[in-house]
Amino acid sequence: MKLTSGWTCEPYDVAAATRLSAVLGLSPAVAAILTRRGHGDPVAARAFLRASERSDPAGLFGVEEACEVILRHVRAGARVAVFGDYDVDGVCSTAMMVRTLRALGAGPLWRLPSREEGYGLSKAAVAELAAAGVKLLVTVDCGVGSIEEIAVARERGMEVVVTDHHRPSETLPGCPVVHPGLGPGPDRELCGAGVVLKLSEALRERAGLDPREAEEDIDLAGLATVCDMVPLRGENRRIAREGIEALARTPRPGLRALMRVAGLEPGEVDAQAAGFRLGPRINAAGRLQRADAALELLLTEDPERADQVARELDLLNRDRRETEQRMLSAADAACADQLHAAAIVVAAEGWHPGVVGIVASRLVERHRRPCVVIALDGATGRGSGRSIAPYDLHAGIASAQRHLLGFGGHRMAAGLQIETDRVAELRAALAAHAGERLGPADLIGVQKVDAVLGGGGLTLDLAEELERLGPFGAGNPAPALLVPGARIEHVTAMGEEHAHARFSLVAGAARARGVAFRTSQRSLAACGAQAHDVAVSLERNCWNGRVEPRVVMCSLSPTRPGALVDLGARPFWEELRSALACDPALWWPAPSEAPTQSRTVSDRRGEGFAGLAGDLLTSGEPVLVVVADVERRRSSLETLVAGMAPRGLGAISWTALGAKPGVAAAYPHLLALDPPPTEEGVALFAGALGHGSAHLAWGDPECSFTAAYWRAQLALRPALAELWRALDGGSLAGDALASALRGSGAYPRSGALGARLLRVLSELALVEFDAATRSCKALPGARTDLERSAAHRAYG
Repeated sequence: MKLTSGWTCEPYDVAAATRLSAVLGLSPAVAAILTRRGHGDPVAARAFLRASERSDPAGLFGVEEACEVILRHVRAGARVAVFGDYDVDGVCSTAMMVRTLRALGAGPLWRLPSREEGYGLSKAAVAELAAAGVKLLVTVDCGVGSIEEIAVARERGMEVVVTDHHRPSETLPGCPVVHPGLGPGPDRELCGAGVVLKLSEALRERAGLDPREAEEDIDLAGLATVCDMVPLRGENRRIAREGIEALARTPRPGLRALMRVAGLEPGEVDAQAAGFRLGPRINAAGRLQRADAALELLLTEDPERADQVARELDLLNRDRRETEQRMLSAADAACADQLHAAAIVVAAEGWHPGVVGIVASRLVERHRRPCVVIALDGATGRGSGRSIAPYDLHAGIASAQRHLLGFGGHRMAAGLQIETDRVAELRAALAAHAGERLGPADLIGVQKVDAVLGGGGLTLDLAEELERLGPFGAGNPAPALLVPGARIEHVTAMGEEHAHARFSLVAGAARARGVAFRTSQRSLAACGAQAHDVAVSLERNCWNGRVEPRVVMCSLSPTRPGALVDLGARPFWEELRSALACDPALWWPAPSEAPTQSRTVSDRRGEGFAGLAGDLLTSGEPVLVVVADVERRRSSLETLVAGMAPRGLGAISWTALGAKPGVAAAYPHLLALDPPPTEEGVALFAGALGHGSAHLAWGDPECSFTAAYWRAQLALRPALAELWRALDGGSLAGDALASALRGSGAYPRSGALGARLLRVLSELALVEFDAATRSCKALPGARTDLERSAAHRAYG
C-alpha cells in the first residue's frame, strides 16, 4: 500500500466504451478499461481478449542462419552445449533448448554460470566446454554482449549461436545471433525463453518434425515470460496466457513438486502465483547456491528426485527471504542521505549478491526513484538496479560505463560489475543522468487509475470479468480501480510477523473485504479517520472452498476538493418574479410542445453516485449534475467529486433545469443524482437540449433525501408564520424583505419559495406585495384557513 499525493486517469471516449460494452457484452468498467488502454474498437478488443497473436518464426532476426548451423552440427553428431543464465528466464530457456536439441537427435551438454562467475558467458566457461570437446555452443538468454568470449570460443574451434533478448551494443558477436530486437519483426519484446520457443518451431520445421511440438514447452516459456517482466503484449501475451494455462495441467514432475512445496494447487496457478510463488523458488537456486538444481528440477522425469530438489529450492527460498529482509533494512538506512537525488546507489560489504535485485525493487517501491544495490567483495562488487517507468536505467548505466567493469540489462532492470573505489563516481553520474530526465512529478507517487467506480461495483462478477484482461504484468498491469471517498475500517494484522493487513473498504452503503500487502495494521488503521480516494485491484479469492471478491490495496490519496458551479442560480428577485408569473400547479414552465428525446437514457441507478460521477468526469467530457437543491448538495459534491472536474463541476436543480433548459446544451453528459419531483421529470431530462447521454444515478439514499427536501419545501405553514412575524403588522421592502423571505435557516429559501409565500398570503388578503418597489405590507384581518388559498392547495 502506498500513500500517494494523488492519482491520474487517462481520458477516454465514453461513447466508444458504451458501444464496446453493447457489442461485446462487457460491463461499463471493463469497457472503459479497454478503451483507455487503446482497445476501444470492437475488433481490437476481441483480438486483445482472444490473446492468440502468433508470428512466423522465420521473421525473427537471425533464425535462418542459426537453424542452418545447429542442424548441420546435429546431423554430423557433433557435441553441442547449451549455456544459459541463473534466473528463471535463463533456466527455463536452457531447459527448453536442451529439450529441443534432444528432439532433434542430439545429446547436449548444458552449463549455467554460478553467482560467483556472474552473468553471461565467461572465458573460463568457454575453456571448460572446449576441453569437453564441444563443437557448437548455443547461448540462451545471454551472449549478445559476450564479444570477447565468443571470439575465444571460435579460436578454440567452436561455432557459436547466440539467442538473447538483452539490449545489444553497437557491435554484435561474430556468429549467428537470434535476437527479437534486431529485426523488423513484430515480437521485439520476447524474453529469452520466448526466443527459444520461436527458434524451436523453426528448427523442428526445417528438420521435418511437427513445429507445433515446440508448444509442449509453452509452460516453461509462459513462466519465464511472466517472471522476466517483459511487456505482456503481442505474442508475449499469448505465450503468458497459454503458458499459465499449461502450467495448471503440466505433467512435469519438477513443476508439480514445486507447486506442492509452494502450497499451490495446480488449478490455482495464475500469473501472480507464477511470478510470486514459483518464480522465486527457481531464482533462489541461482541467487544463493547452484542454479543447476533448478534446471535439474525442470528436466527430471523422476518424481522422487523432483520432490527432493523442490524441497531444496523451498529451503533456499526461505533463506533468501531472511537474507533479503536483513539487507533491505540496511540498504534502506543507507538511502537516507540520497533521498534528494533522482537516483540512488547503495553499496556495502557483506551483502549477498544473489538478492541485490530484489532489494533494489523494494527500494524503488519505497522511494519512487531508480535504485542500484551493490554487494561489495573486497576490491570489486556486483550490483543490480531497478527503475521506474519514466526512466531508462540501461541508458543511465551506459552513460556511466567508464566507471564500470561491465554491465547489461534493459530499460527497467540492469546488472553491473564495478571496482569498489568507483562506487561514488557511479552514484554521482547516475544521479546526474536521472536528474536531467526526471522531473519532480516523476519522483512523486502518483497512482495511475484505469477505471472509477463505486464500492457497490466491486463484485465477484466484475472480478471474474477482469480476469479476461489477464495475464497481468509488465505492459499489462492489473487494472487499478478507484473508489472515491471511501473509508478504511476494521483493520487487522495478517501474515508472518504481521507484515500485512486485512480491512473493510466502505463506500456509501457498500462494503468490500480487502488486503494490503507489506502494510502494517497500525499505519493502515491510522488512515481510517477520514475518507480517501482508494485505488485497488479486484480479484477472486478462493479460500476453504469459498469464492468471493477481494480488493487488494494499491494506494490511498486524499480526496480532491473542488468548486461547484450552480448553473441555475439567478438573482433572488429575478427568480421570485419568474415564479410569480408561473401557474402554481406546475413544477416548471410548460413546454410549448411535448419534449422529444434527444439523449440516450442510461439507467445506472443503484451503482453509487460517486463512482459513476468519477467515471464520467475522468473521461474528460463535460458533465452537468442535476440535483434537488444545489446548496444542500454543495458540500458533499465539492468534497467528493468536484475535484475530478478540471474546470469546476456544473450543477443545476431540477426546477432550474426546467426553467433554463438551454443550459444543458453544452454538456454531453447529464447526471441525475437526485430523482425529479414528478414522473415527467425523466422525459424532461432525456429531452434536454443537446446531444449525448442522460444518466439516472439515484439510489435509496437520494430518494430519501429528495423526499425530505420536497416535504420541507411544501410544508409552507412554518415559513408563512416566520414571514408574518417578520412583518409584525407593518411593512418590509428591499433587502429587509428579501431577508425575511429567505428565512433564518441553514439554507436560505429560494426566490421560488419566497414567491409561494407571497402568493398564498396575497390570495388570503393578508399582505399586499408590490413587485415594482419590492415591498410587502401586512393587511389587517382575522385568522383564516390556509386551505382557502388556491396556491396553497396547489403546492400541497
